[in-house]
Amino acid sequence: MARYVGAIDQGTTSSRFIVFDRKGDIVSLAQKEHRQIYPKPGWVEHDPLEIMRNTDEVIGAALARANLGPGDLAAIGITNQRETTVLWERKTGRPLCNAVVWMDTRTAQLVTSYASRGGQDRFRAKTGLPLTTYFAGLKLRWILDNVEGARQMAESGEALFGTIDSWLTWNLTGGPNGGVHVMDVTNASRTQLMNLATCEWDTDMLSEFAIPRACLPRIVSSSEVYGEMRTAWLKGITIAGILGDQQAALVGQTCLSPGEAKNTYGTGSFLLLNTGTAPVQSKAGLLTTLAYRFGSEAPCYALEGAIAITGALVQWLRDNMKLFDVAAQIEPLAASVEDNGDVYIVPAFSGLYAPYWRDDARGVIAGLTRYANRAHIARAALESTAYQVRDVVEAMQADSGIRLSSLKVDGGMVANALLMQFQADILDAPVIRPRVTETTALGAAYAAGLAVGFWGGTDDLRANWAIDRTWTPGMSAERRDHYYKCWKKAVERSFGWVQP
Repeated sequence: MARYVGAIDQGTTSSRFIVFDRKGDIVSLAQKEHRQIYPKPGWVEHDPLEIMRNTDEVIGAALARANLGPGDLAAIGITNQRETTVLWERKTGRPLCNAVVWMDTRTAQLVTSYASRGGQDRFRAKTGLPLTTYFAGLKLRWILDNVEGARQMAESGEALFGTIDSWLTWNLTGGPNGGVHVMDVTNASRTQLMNLATCEWDTDMLSEFAIPRACLPRIVSSSEVYGEMRTAWLKGITIAGILGDQQAALVGQTCLSPGEAKNTYGTGSFLLLNTGTAPVQSKAGLLTTLAYRFGSEAPCYALEGAIAITGALVQWLRDNMKLFDVAAQIEPLAASVEDNGDVYIVPAFSGLYAPYWRDDARGVIAGLTRYANRAHIARAALESTAYQVRDVVEAMQADSGIRLSSLKVDGGMVANALLMQFQADILDAPVIRPRVTETTALGAAYAAGLAVGFWGGTDDLRANWAIDRTWTPGMSAERRDHYYKCWKKAVERSFGWVQP
């Protein structure tokens, strides 16, 4: 009998394969980074073939490290960077161009054009999403309009569109030789082409964005058997779970009841609140999105606050500014000063996402004096993450009417105790880190395991969740208010930098 479930975690900066046991503990893990390609200011691309090669490599490495074979795994789940867009040739599997990454801003003119004819929220009622460069539908439109031959191939069905989950699933199940072309409902909800109520491609949205239906994948649930893998490492093993990365973290944190929330700190940060089986339209700048759909059950929805740049700011300080050699060095550097020295960083590298949705914003460092040094910059960078999360929490409380009692956290930055303490202080609420912090991959494993009966139900998943550490607020109300007031002032300074 299979003892484990595997999960492919294909993120913005790397691909990973993690094997979990029945208790949700990690048995084996392998990871490999891929290139970040910046052809022009605001453009961000990935090589889909490199991602596929790396995915195959980490699967083999993780299995080898634990001396595992296909017979040890009950199923495979996939979780992925969501809005990143790929268009490839059906016959060969050749991408027609590099993948356009979720934070890429090349569709800004398209966004402005559509917003001028009905406003930024003209499609919210159907899709739950504002007009912005973030989502996959207009990225696909840009490819169809700008890559030679792409539109003709898409209209004839010779080219296939997908987010990264679709790309991986198609390749792993055979590619040109019978590969399964699907997209799970959580990823489909990030295209701005899916109707929230029906969970199907919306004919009016396809017409508005000039997207041919022939290139689109079939929308499926987040937990069902999609097909068998044909790769050397796991031939015959079923792919049975797909969730966009932030929805996967929601499932991995077992936020499976209305009112439960989590925040994931990665390249960006994403706070999701489970709202149950009815979509809640946001009036405070949040996204209405699919949380998950298990098999034939009713879909569950969430409110989401998407923050574009958090961990990526640390990478920028490391790679572009050479402030330190490895990301972990930012914590002792930031801790070497008592406070931020009145320095604030607004990392609007690709505009600001929730709750502002300002494509015209760009990054600023505010409050500089001769007193400020590299440690103050490091501390301000960490604090900017916490301020952005508070922005989203306040919007979420305004929409839901529910005051946050605590925040479950996961992702790479939760290892930073200085950040977690400041997050608790600025929120005035406890911050809780679970025992297993790889909740994104765990959520994909849970979805796959539920589909094949490896776990009997969601009660089994809840039983696995346990607390590792809790940070409680210790900052005075006066100091908290001062910091946040200065942050909001800095945010205003970032607006209007890019002229239409």
